[in-house]
Amino acid sequence: MNEIRTSSPKADPFSAAQAVAAGVDFGELQVGPLGLFWNEYRPEDGASRIWHWHEGQRRCLTPDGFSVRSRVYEYGGGSFCLSHDGVLFVNEADQQLYHQALIDEQPVALTSGDCRYGDLGFACGQVLAVEEQANQHRLVSIGLADHQRQLLAEGADFYAAPSVSPDGQRLAWIEWSRPHQPWTATRLMLAERVAAGWGEPHCVAGDGDEESIQQPRFDASSRLYCLTDRGGYWQPWVDSGHGLAPLPAAAADHAPAPWQMGGCTWLPLDEHTYLASWTEAGFGRLGLRRGDVIGEDFTGTYSRFRSLALNERFIYAIAASPTRPAAVIAIERQNSEVTVLAGGVTPLPVEQISRPRTLCYPSASGQAHGFFYPAMNAPAKPPLVVFIHGGPTSACYPLFDPRIQYWTQRGFAVADLNYRGSSGYGRAYRQALHLNWGVVDVEDACAVVVYLAEQGLVDGRRTFIRGGSAGGYTTLCALAFHDVFRAGASLYGVSDPIALGRVTHKFEADYLDWLIGDPQRDIERYRARTPLLHAEQIRTPVIFFQGELDAVVMPQQTREMVSALEANGVAVEAHYYPDERHGFRKATNQAHALEHEWWFYRRVMDDHP
Repeated sequence: MNEIRTSSPKADPFSAAQAVAAGVDFGELQVGPLGLFWNEYRPEDGASRIWHWHEGQRRCLTPDGFSVRSRVYEYGGGSFCLSHDGVLFVNEADQQLYHQALIDEQPVALTSGDCRYGDLGFACGQVLAVEEQANQHRLVSIGLADHQRQLLAEGADFYAAPSVSPDGQRLAWIEWSRPHQPWTATRLMLAERVAAGWGEPHCVAGDGDEESIQQPRFDASSRLYCLTDRGGYWQPWVDSGHGLAPLPAAAADHAPAPWQMGGCTWLPLDEHTYLASWTEAGFGRLGLRRGDVIGEDFTGTYSRFRSLALNERFIYAIAASPTRPAAVIAIERQNSEVTVLAGGVTPLPVEQISRPRTLCYPSASGQAHGFFYPAMNAPAKPPLVVFIHGGPTSACYPLFDPRIQYWTQRGFAVADLNYRGSSGYGRAYRQALHLNWGVVDVEDACAVVVYLAEQGLVDGRRTFIRGGSAGGYTTLCALAFHDVFRAGASLYGVSDPIALGRVTHKFEADYLDWLIGDPQRDIERYRARTPLLHAEQIRTPVIFFQGELDAVVMPQQTREMVSALEANGVAVEAHYYPDERHGFRKATNQAHALEHEWWFYRRVMDDHP
């Protein structure tokens, strides 16, 4: 890794190490007769471990040498589920399935070989899973007692969310085929149990017009439900036996884009009642819907809810607020009292936390969204850092993000953007990126600077842009094709979409066609939007951060872009991490990148005040 020769600041109000240490995260809540379980990621070693909560006590189940993480589709998800006597999980190192009973706590391998597994479920003594082998994907079940594997479904390009009804008679799942992505067009499939196993599946929805279906669910009476965006938003619908019928719902997305498997943002209780989280102006809500009204509102002070689970007494969720980081919470259903079971510790005094303000601003011919975080203890018009999320079909949320606070504590304002194409604002907004990547997202990134400067909230002459993965591409396009930003940072970002399309993994192999066009028929469009081919137009300093094990955006992308900028005499800096993949997980590397990015911007401002 390259190092900057620069002095540390005299006062460090919130160090990079502190910001990274606050990045503990949680996922995949599961509740059953044995208690509550969740997957907990800790940045100090980059590992994820299963924790167990029962009768007021919590303990870590995952022994040393194991980390619970799936890499199916590279983004994983659904890395563990509950069995009758413990947990079943995917071990990160070998991607194999393991069974861990609570009574002996020693994991036992259920599989071996070159397959990877994810999106786990358990029913009738069988582990349900998406199986990945040499770019082939299937649904399989594996016996807990005999370890025997059974093929459940194959033939589609991708599978997700296998689920068995409570009576054991119905198996539902989501599948989709290339060139689609799970947020553009999927199918809801259903098979009925027969004497020999499962009968021939049939398509419940998604076989006609394009619609994105996710999170199939059964209620206690084995009725089938799902979220579909056929009405403009991801909302709950029920299988009436003659097709899907809508349930009363807010005109809002009830789920994010399913980049990872295993998400749970809604749960049907019966044909008239469901628990759900949805977004309003980007802020999360949580409520129990009874018919046409919200029976109980459990939102409280939180602004995002994930991994919902419930039993007769509690609603469980992973929640966060503008002043509190992610936490596992239990909400008493009778009185809405909240108990924090894990996490949620704020590393800053509440009065020193910059809180998000909703952004809705004009950009080109439309409107864009995001959140504005004022600088703390700064001049009236502070410098600005524009955050560009990855995906690009993803989103940012109004919650305590220690990375954002790291900047606001240093006198920078932050604009965290949900540019056109982001999820959370309905299908039409999400589809705005179709064939327009590198255009509308870049327009929105530049327009927010003009908007905030006109409002007198920032110094429009001292603005910076940063992004990871697809956000790195938007960053480089903004620097190449617009004269708005003083410098930028690309974290494992795309600089050559043409080359990326030749080597990227199957899950995203056709994504570029949707975002830009056919790489042969629309080659001129690609060339016009490829930062590497227009490196001579970048005259502002750029800093790069890249994992050497990245299988999504290959390290060669960064190296070629760095070389092109160096050849043009641009101030450029690059840091490579030999032990990181796509997205940095280890605390030392995260802190190193955050600190060096700040030093880089400081030096730019010192050189050109």
